[in-house]
Amino acid sequence: MSDRVVDQELVERVQAGDKRAFDLLVLKYQRKVQRLVARFVRDQGEIDDVVQEAFIKAYRALPTFRGDAAFYTWIYRIAINCAKNYLASPGRRIIPQSDLLSEDDDDAESFDRNDGLHDVATPDAEYASKQIAETVNRAMAALPEDLRTAVTLREIEGLSYEEIAEAMDCPIGTVRSRIFRAREAIATELRPLLGTREDRRW
Repeated sequence: MSDRVVDQELVERVQAGDKRAFDLLVLKYQRKVQRLVARFVRDQGEIDDVVQEAFIKAYRALPTFRGDAAFYTWIYRIAINCAKNYLASPGRRIIPQSDLLSEDDDDAESFDRNDGLHDVATPDAEYASKQIAETVNRAMAALPEDLRTAVTLREIEGLSYEEIAEAMDCPIGTVRSRIFRAREAIATELRPLLGTREDRRW
């Protein structure tokens, strides 16, 4: 049974009055939503507040959820909107690029694991791997919000272009353009480290 089918069954249970079914959805997606919100919001306590607000809004809106979109793209869209509203509220500020991601960030670790350099377990290779991870994350932090969101949903959350279009409420062509531009910006930062030519992305 696919995740989408399982989620839809849980949604239908919530709609029938089973509050525990919503707890299961929260448990399933809380960490992913936190990771997404952390791309916008700085303080951990405020991240938790935005995530909580997103799930509260989702719970209140569930009676009208018809399942046209997958639950996770729907909750991602709500979370993105809550984060944007948070940043637009008086007294709030956008995260400084230098503070957006730290060396030990979960996403930095995921890039670190996947860059292929750990196949050769030498100090030089591990140092290069760490440099690449930090460079990628700095480049992502410097992206405009719409590009950063699109590439995060694609490269870190693994959503399809269609799912990202649903989550970001925009045409699929816009999603493709944003991801392309984000990848180009990241590639520009990586070229000095990887020694690749300008006509090659990676």
